[in-house]
Amino acid sequence: MSEITPEVREGHWSKTKTLTIITLVIWFIFSFVVHWFADSLNSMSFLGFPLGFYMAAQGSLVVFVVLIFWLAYRQNKIDEEFGVAEED
Repeated sequence: MSEITPEVREGHWSKTKTLTIITLVIWFIFSFVVHWFADSLNSMSFLGFPLGFYMAAQGSLVVFVVLIFWLAYRQNKIDEEFGVAEED
């Protein structure tokens, strides 16, 4: 990899930091907030299960897996944009 300029490094870090913050907010919502309001969510159902129970048992896990793939995809796009992507 060639040397990158401080401006490119700054732009790359800015976008990476924003992506990290967004990812952590989504993670926090599905790790804590959804479970704090599980009793309220149980008034609704999803696939025949109370929504709070479903989110605690399956829904959050599905979101975490999707979040991992989304994060990797977006970070790769940021890396390509700034010319610091890994070569295949």
